[in-house]
Amino acid sequence: MKTALVLGGGGFIGNHLVTRLKKEGFWVRAVDIKRPEYSETLADEFIIGDLRDQKICESVFDQPFDEVYQLAADMGGAGYIFSGEHDADVVHNSAQINLNVAHYGNIAKIKKLFYSSSACIYPQHNQLDPENPNCAEASAYPAAPDSEYGWEKLFSERMYLSYHRNYGMNVRIARFHNIFGPEGAWTGGRDKAPAAVCRKVAEAADGGEVEVWGDGRQTRSFLFIDECLEGVRRLMDSDFMGPVNIGSDEMVTINELVEMTAEIAEKKLTLKHIPGALGVRGRNSDNKLIEEKLGWKPHFSLKDGMAIMYTWVQEQVEKAKAGK
Repeated sequence: MKTALVLGGGGFIGNHLVTRLKKEGFWVRAVDIKRPEYSETLADEFIIGDLRDQKICESVFDQPFDEVYQLAADMGGAGYIFSGEHDADVVHNSAQINLNVAHYGNIAKIKKLFYSSSACIYPQHNQLDPENPNCAEASAYPAAPDSEYGWEKLFSERMYLSYHRNYGMNVRIARFHNIFGPEGAWTGGRDKAPAAVCRKVAEAADGGEVEVWGDGRQTRSFLFIDECLEGVRRLMDSDFMGPVNIGSDEMVTINELVEMTAEIAEKKLTLKHIPGALGVRGRNSDNKLIEEKLGWKPHFSLKDGMAIMYTWVQEQVEKAKAGK
């Protein structure tokens, strides 16, 4: 039986990944500072531990795992990442985790490591035009990410690649583009646009209004969790190291995302534009490289994913109202 270690296994993507790996027959150890919030983990072993702590990290790497998935990070949506209030914590916490993982993973002689990087590493100046953002993998340099979160991700990419060059660590790196789906943060400031929009639409009365940060013309693409996991597993099973984008190339404005969600909810709503954290003006996954190297790219439509997402968020809103 193959063994897998999922770091950040209590988080949104990590918990879904644990479930996927168990279905594929892996023995799975998950590690996080907390258990999954909305469902029970299927991990064979779940360790509550802070991966910033060297002793914890050393104890976790007690065998040469077949596959390690490094998803642990200090992160959140635009309201968290772009406020400027969390920059020091974001850089310090995530960098400390990755330094520990690379060091102790190398000592344990792990067979393969996946690192979840981010589209936030791409230069801000390539994402000023909402209609024509450039997020091709080769455009990452000269580096100019729009946030400290992006700078840390880029640093960690380079660190894992240096461990590959100097120590032979077998790494895979993917740059995620706005992954969404059930069981992700939907309130509290760390929620990303799809969850936040679903919450606002669910809470709004028919004929009411929904607040949108900025003019709502900023563009993004959003990838449903199942497609993300398919891309990750295909990358891990390939001979391609990356970095490679894992994201949808179905680009929409935030206004269009709200209108789509209102249609799913069968509500007529007015958009109210207010000041708020925005990030880059435009971002869309460039999928040429993943299609070339893996012969695959995501196909699940945004509307189908948002329909699933809205149903789940609506249930959470109703539970919160009921005090459950």
